[in-house]
Amino acid sequence: MFRQIKSDIQAVSDNDPAARGTIEIIMTYSGLHAIWAHRIAHALYKRRWYTAARIISQLSRFCTGIEIHPGAVIGQRLFIDHGMGVVIGETCEIGDDVVIYQGVTLGGTGKEKGKRHPTIGNRVVVASGAKVLGSFKIGDDSNVGANSVVLREVPACSTVVGIPGRVVKSNGKRVSDRLDHGQMPDPIIDRFRMLESEIMQLKTELDKLKANGGRENNDS
Repeated sequence: MFRQIKSDIQAVSDNDPAARGTIEIIMTYSGLHAIWAHRIAHALYKRRWYTAARIISQLSRFCTGIEIHPGAVIGQRLFIDHGMGVVIGETCEIGDDVVIYQGVTLGGTGKEKGKRHPTIGNRVVVASGAKVLGSFKIGDDSNVGANSVVLREVPACSTVVGIPGRVVKSNGKRVSDRLDHGQMPDPIIDRFRMLESEIMQLKTELDKLKANGGRENNDS
């Protein structure tokens, strides 16, 4: 248990440059409090003490603004930064060394039974406001861009952005070691730039045709 606590604290220290010491982390990081409450609730849930588990999870939600269902399976060194508005569903599975920012939903798409929430691989970053909805996997070492809505599987070492989420690769590798919000590729902007380039090319060709037509008239 103490090794687990130490590992959780170290995850905060590794991922947040604003963290200045162990006492500050223990006392002030709501994401850490939510994870610790979930570990207790999940242990009760596995023993079929469902009501007690839900009471703990709801108390944690009231205190932290983070809702994690007791049935969710969370790996090692999860870091929830800021955390307000984060929702993690019952059948969600989260790997090791995952980073989740505020406003993220790892949820389902309806009232289906069984596995209905996503599986998040190892070393995945899910940025602010992203929604990952459905029973599929986000592959290891992937980034989910801010405010994206992801509805289908994402391969490992990928970046997904937009609504609905679209995979954008950089030579088949991760864009960066940790998500840089200012450098996220935007497929919509890229499409506009391509259209702008095509329009300029058509304009150039049209100008040439006009120039050739003028010379032909002068010759005649």
